[in-house]
Amino acid sequence: MRLSNSLRSLPRPLRIVLARLTILVPQMFGVLLATFLLIRLLPGDPALLMLGNMATPEQILSLRERLGLNGSIWSQFTSYLSTVVHGDLGTSMFTSNPVAVDLLDRVPATLELITYAMILTIMVSVVLAVVAVTKPNGMINRFSKVYGLAAGAVPDFWVGLLLIYFLFNVAGIAPAPFGRLDPILTAPPAVTGFLTIDTLLAGDTAAFASAVGRLWLPVLTLTIVNAGALMKMTQIVFADNYRSEFIRHARASGLSEWQLVRIAMRNSLPPIITMVGFLFGFLLGAAVLVETIFAWGGLGQYAVSAVMNSDYPALQGFVLVAAAFILIVYTVVDVLYGIADPRIEV
Repeated sequence: MRLSNSLRSLPRPLRIVLARLTILVPQMFGVLLATFLLIRLLPGDPALLMLGNMATPEQILSLRERLGLNGSIWSQFTSYLSTVVHGDLGTSMFTSNPVAVDLLDRVPATLELITYAMILTIMVSVVLAVVAVTKPNGMINRFSKVYGLAAGAVPDFWVGLLLIYFLFNVAGIAPAPFGRLDPILTAPPAVTGFLTIDTLLAGDTAAFASAVGRLWLPVLTLTIVNAGALMKMTQIVFADNYRSEFIRHARASGLSEWQLVRIAMRNSLPPIITMVGFLFGFLLGAAVLVETIFAWGGLGQYAVSAVMNSDYPALQGFVLVAAAFILIVYTVVDVLYGIADPRIEV
């Protein structure tokens, strides 16, 4: 009882985080177990796949011993769990670097890409949804119906290739889709990992212009593909609130249209926040192909390289980091949902 009262005295966001942590640990354990088993269920000998058909039996045996593949599945998992807990994700067979180091080097690139893509997606989706609902006979409403259906049916890599062809090859208004920065420029000292911010902190305007120029095309690709789903969700929820009885009463009371939109949007936030959380996870998956197309050098391109080179430690590390990122995003969503809707009991 005393513990329960102590928890209730904590700030509401902190109570939500603590409640989420009770299921976060079992979820991470489940991800670890599922990742480990899926990698082990792949056909063939991992050591042979890593070394190639020209490897000698002694080399294969040595690598199996180094990877801990000679023990039972349970002993392999307990050994893997122990190394992960200590921050050791193994060594990449392709780069020969610790997987944790490789991932840390590439995480900022992916976070920069999906963060800006998410910001632009929210802005485009909310604006289109609000205008479509408040002006039902306008062109935006007709456009939103077509776009909402088409966006979810178009693959992100196809959109990226089309943008590269038309905006780079034909129009010449986009830079070459090769990396995050022009090769002739020097990257600024890493402070945040976001080149658009680090170049500003370093006062390097040329590098900032290059970073923004290389960033907007992949961000636009992810936005075009993902904004449709969020726009449709926002449109449905916002329309339900905007056309409700309390909004009609507020309009009759003399409130301005801007105030009515704010009230309706405030009541529409919980499901929109949930959708944004799902989209963050989806963007991480979509970044795998988009980063490959634009040679972005982030987690997605690293995962593709791991698959192509049968680099199992790198692949396991990527899946683990991606799962941890998604679970953290869902925890933040739960906190924001609880703030947006105080009726939720914690």
